[in-house]
Amino acid sequence: MPKEVRIDKWIWAMRIFKTRTIAAEACKKGRVMVGDVAVKPSRTVKPGDIVSVRKPPVTYSFRVKAVTENRLGAKLVPDYMENITPQSQLDLLDVIKISGFIDRRKGLGRPTKREGRQLEEFTSQVFDDSTRGWDLDFDDDFFDDEED
Repeated sequence: MPKEVRIDKWIWAMRIFKTRTIAAEACKKGRVMVGDVAVKPSRTVKPGDIVSVRKPPVTYSFRVKAVTENRLGAKLVPDYMENITPQSQLDLLDVIKISGFIDRRKGLGRPTKREGRQLEEFTSQVFDDSTRGWDLDFDDDFFDDEED
């Protein structure tokens, strides 16, 4: 087992990012920090380092317990890192998830079931022949008179 490993490999192996390429790009964009310093993908980490990863709107923090270059199964990840993300950041994530459903502006996204039922009721009233009250049958004599 290595004593140090590249940060992009480690955050990929810990399943923080889906691919190593995405992990390297996050490093290049300054979204990955060791201590309080933004790092390049080639920066190495060792046990005891604190790694912060900004995935807007939340900044996650992890303590490195051990290093590996190979991607791990999800059950093995707690043996290699400890999630020390402050509760305030996790609460922010919950608020964002909930507000996505509550604060949807009308007209954006798919209609809710209730809005769908209201739309169906409205269209059935408008296009139902018995409740319409107006006739769309054209009188052919009207068009013949215009040509004279």
